[in-house]
Amino acid sequence: MVGVIIILALVVVVFVYALSIYNALVRLREAVKQAFSNIGVLLKQRHDELPKLIETCRQYMTYEQETLERVLKARTQVSSAQGSGDVGQLAAAEGEMRSGLTKLFALAEQYPVLKANEGFLQLQARITSLEEQISDRRELYNESVNLYNTRQAMFPDSMIAGMGDFKPARLLEFTADETSDPSVKQLFKG
Repeated sequence: MVGVIIILALVVVVFVYALSIYNALVRLREAVKQAFSNIGVLLKQRHDELPKLIETCRQYMTYEQETLERVLKARTQVSSAQGSGDVGQLAAAEGEMRSGLTKLFALAEQYPVLKANEGFLQLQARITSLEEQISDRRELYNESVNLYNTRQAMFPDSMIAGMGDFKPARLLEFTADETSDPSVKQLFKG
């Protein structure tokens, strides 16, 4: 009788331990989803601000239509990638967007009247602030992904993850070109 009670107690302890591991994995998976969603909120805000910036620039930059079109195209790509949830596609689209905005802000230096325009300055500050916030959220997302993926790979969590619907999450990764400081000289050539 004592042996049966001990075995039942061990089964209950193992079950509770496995359940706690499962719940921890669920919490981490949901944290990854929330971190990605938080990036989406900022991308949406930036998405909404870009047409105002482009229109303000268009009034002054008569010869820079290619740059303006590039930013608008990148805006569409970011929106599409965010909607699909494809982390790799989002990283590529984000790189294009940052590159286009960097070039746009560099070109604005050639237009003193535009640089002095209060609306442009406010939009530039708002988008720059959003870019910084997006960068912070990307860092938080990658941190969440690392915690989640590490936990899945560790024993005994890997056994529970293998039995459940826990697939590794993808990091938001950027190429060296996307993370390096842009060459202002190159921006004015293109």
